Amino acid sequence: MVSKLKNILVIGSGGREHAIVYKLSKSKRVGKLYAIPGNAGISALAECHSHIAATELDKIVAFVQARPDIYMTVVAPDDPLALGLVDRLNAAGLRAFGPTAAAAEIEASKVFSKNLMKKYGIPTAAYETFSSFKEADAYLNNCPLPIVIKADGLALGKGVLICTTRDEAKKGLQEIMLTQTFGKAGARVVIEEFLTGFEVTVLAFCDGKSIVPMVSSQDHKRALDGDKGLNTGGMGTFSPQTLYTPDMAQKALETVFMPTLNALNSEGRSFKGVLYFGLMIDETGRIKVLEYNARFGDPEAQVILPRLQNDLLEVFDACIDGTLQKINFSWSEDACVCVVAASGGYPLAYQKGKEITLGRLDEDVLLFHAGTVLQDGKLLTNGGRVLGVTAMGKTLQAARQTAYRNLEKIHFDGMFYRKDICKL
Repeated sequence: MVSKLKNILVIGSGGREHAIVYKLSKSKRVGKLYAIPGNAGISALAECHSHIAATELDKIVAFVQARPDIYMTVVAPDDPLALGLVDRLNAAGLRAFGPTAAAAEIEASKVFSKNLMKKYGIPTAAYETFSSFKEADAYLNNCPLPIVIKADGLALGKGVLICTTRDEAKKGLQEIMLTQTFGKAGARVVIEEFLTGFEVTVLAFCDGKSIVPMVSSQDHKRALDGDKGLNTGGMGTFSPQTLYTPDMAQKALETVFMPTLNALNSEGRSFKGVLYFGLMIDETGRIKVLEYNARFGDPEAQVILPRLQNDLLEVFDACIDGTLQKINFSWSEDACVCVVAASGGYPLAYQKGKEITLGRLDEDVLLFHAGTVLQDGKLLTNGGRVLGVTAMGKTLQAARQTAYRNLEKIHFDGMFYRKDICKL
């Protein structure tokens, strides 16, 4: 007897959500896909309801309650997770993938995450936290340089400033705490030491008891070539991060991944969903946590999910049901590279509504929409990061060449992208 297909709702509108919808669409267990609010690319695979925002919790719960055919809601972005959408859905007896608000605080508050690491001995950069501008400003007078200043709350991946001079640090602090460039997210700040080494991102599936790391990746956060310019939500990424060895992966599991899951459990914040570890590994092999996220990274999801050979719905079910250890994970050995095409001015002010023209892309290239909308039959820009051109290849170099070759077939007014993603 054939089991009934499951209909799934995905919350969000970015490249991450397009990658999740794409992967779910490949599942033999998935029937109809819904998205709130979705985007132009997602609309080719799912029924989008763009009149509801991802943060309108009441409307989302009512939407699901009105559609008993929806088997599961996948809460992908940080804001609705922090607001407690998973809690609200669960309280209504509805199945949801993602951590509770209490568990998601590991991303929603950098002060909380740093204090958690300190309490449980998880290696991270030395730091101080401040809720007073005057005290933070005074601290900057004598701290070592360079220094990293982080807004406490969610800031679309942009609330981190790396400052090489004292003047730059003081100006950045003013922008965060006084000008409130990142809104309420900057009411408190973490000021921490600048770490050196190479970065690696490891996403991990969690079911509250066990944790399964995915294949490694590396994100490029700065807006401009040579890792210059402002921090963004991510200008491109690649997988695997070839400097990250199996020995390092085992050490990270023992010193960072499991201790973090256990720490959250000890605090009564059982984590089910995807936990994101941003790591720095120095020349001696020491591993320290740069940041946590409580969900798939964006654009990391765009290079990780294409490499996953398992049925994504089965994995989501296992995370919810506490049966992750029963899944035999399989990953493609091919490498994957994603390069983001962004709107001119991003991550600061940028214009929307620019018409996008797409040439004929290679058949094996994935085009993930991050900030797009269909209007009067035209594909228009609708965000800072617009498209993610994702390519697989036997090597990173081959995947990189394919991604850049296809980027040249895409055009919109003001479009820019980094030329050095995965330039190893």
